[in-house]
Amino acid sequence: MGSLRIVAIILIIAGVLALVYGGFSFVTETHRADLGALSLSVDEKQYINVPAWAGVGAILVGGILLVVGRKS
Repeated sequence: MGSLRIVAIILIIAGVLALVYGGFSFVTETHRADLGALSLSVDEKQYINVPAWAGVGAILVGGILLVVGRKS
């Protein structure tokens, strides 16, 4: 399997996931305090929205790469 075909499949999968889930979230540690034996930290959950046009675009580019990969 060629590297172009692998990239195309990854783009298609990423585009479908972007359309299904609409984004992803992650947790970051924003503040931390160490006072002797006492340790305090604040975790903040952040969400990144992936636009629908980006998901559709990834699917289209992946499809085009699959077609171009077959011809060459």
